Amino acid sequence: MHDADVRAYAHRPWPAAEALKQQHWARELASNPLATLEASQALWVHMRQINPEWPTEAERREDLAHHVALKRAIDRAAGVFLAAAGR
Repeated sequence: MHDADVRAYAHRPWPAAEALKQQHWARELASNPLATLEASQALWVHMRQINPEWPTEAERREDLAHHVALKRAIDRAAGVFLAAAGR
């Protein structure tokens, strides 16, 4: 890895890349509402080909804990927005 490559990567136009990603998924979902599900299934198959033991029970527990924490954070945020809206 070269210093110039790391600097070039760090200075990429990240907002433009994010906008392109959002445009891509908007088009994908407009043409196929199951696009993200299909993409996740393809990634699952790929990971199982690389490592048939994936995910381990520990990884599953960690993933579930992350999802539960995220759900709680979303619920707290929703509560704030509802309170601000007077509901």
